[in-house]
Amino acid sequence: MRRSLFTVTSQRTYHHGDLRHAVLTAALDVIAAEGPGALSLRDLARRAGVSHAAPAHHFKDRTGLLTAIAAEGYDLLAEALADADADADADADAPELRERGVRYVRFARTHPAHFQVMFQPELLREDDPDLAAARQRAGEQLRMGVAQLPEAGRGGDARMAGVAAWSLAHGFATLLLSRNLSGPVDDQDPEEVFRSLTGLLFR
Repeated sequence: MRRSLFTVTSQRTYHHGDLRHAVLTAALDVIAAEGPGALSLRDLARRAGVSHAAPAHHFKDRTGLLTAIAAEGYDLLAEALADADADADADADAPELRERGVRYVRFARTHPAHFQVMFQPELLREDDPDLAAARQRAGEQLRMGVAQLPEAGRGGDARMAGVAAWSLAHGFATLLLSRNLSGPVDDQDPEEVFRSLTGLLFR
């Protein structure tokens, strides 16, 4: 399974091939702590210990950097959703779509900085081919989960069934990350709470 390219390092100097990863790592740290609005290429260059112009060689500008983060996020999400197949196969009572929803929530929890950026198109370069391809891969994994449902379970419009499933997982993940579920969830495992929630709504 492909792993994230963003590896934390304490080095103050970087070989040419490491600079891109170093800037991305620093950017994810800033986003997680302060949000994407706090990003500055000059500040990231300072954190990476390189000249203020160096990040522009890889990302051109701030929008390019955020677009690269979003593309990485969609790739990681696609991998997470694909891994749900194994869980569903191991448990006959765990439909693929539900397990994809659980993996979606898990992705948001483990990659909160990516999650913040991915769904804000105004921050991104929408015509970027890497972003488009990564989005397509993640979307295909969501649609595969819907396709596994019996026809009666997804209604007459598979596309709208996909929107409903995405809305449930994305809404739960967003509320969880923004700490709006502290009361209802308390000390429970959020993934188990999500499984229970889908069971209540879709029997």
